[in-house]
Amino acid sequence: MIENQQKMYPYLPEGRTILYVPSSNPFMQEAERVCNEKSTDKNHSTGSVVVLDGKVIGSNANKAGFKNEFLIGVHQKGICVRRFLKIKSGQKYWICPGCASPENHSESLAVKDAIAKNGKIDGADLYLWGHWWCCEVCWNNMIKAGIKDVYLLDRSIELFK
Repeated sequence: MIENQQKMYPYLPEGRTILYVPSSNPFMQEAERVCNEKSTDKNHSTGSVVVLDGKVIGSNANKAGFKNEFLIGVHQKGICVRRFLKIKSGQKYWICPGCASPENHSESLAVKDAIAKNGKIDGADLYLWGHWWCCEVCWNNMIKAGIKDVYLLDRSIELFK
């Protein structure tokens, strides 16, 4: 299974897998709620929650570089430099300020939130709603923080690719 996943995603650290849960999972529902309420990247909104011992200990959503409502609206309508240049997901975020850069991805921000509120989070899990994989920067941040497992929504590849 690990070998198949290595080929399936643009990036997956060696020895890691991505797990899946149904939309009825309460932590995935919370990740979706966080996405809907907090994401400012309206082209590709994501939300993440960090869970330890059955409790949400941190959460956040991805943040776009744009702060201006007009520019956010333009980007939301699909006017994006990365799209025009057909840049693949996970690459060259710096080209378009409307796209959330890796340090502003929901996974990294949720891990920061969990650490700020709880200190060590070794063994915690992360639930990501709104995407079908995690970039290298996010994986590195999650591994460094001690995230054990990463969960995506069932059928996330078809829903969010």
